Amino acid sequence: MAKKQKRRVSQGTTSAPIVSKPVVSRSVSSTTSEFNPDYSNIKKDLKRIATLAGSFFVILVALSFIIK
Repeated sequence: MAKKQKRRVSQGTTSAPIVSKPVVSRSVSSTTSEFNPDYSNIKKDLKRIATLAGSFFVILVALSFIIK
């Protein structure tokens, strides 16, 4: 594995100080009103998954009584 080398900082040149601009933030109420997701398809899929899981569970219980 190669050895790490330290970087040298040159102090020969002088530069102007960096001035940062203030960050302008949006209000929270404007961003929350823009995001309005529609979960109707997800709810339908979850109901279908729950129905299938329940029916498979009932079938497994019924088969366990039949096989014994």
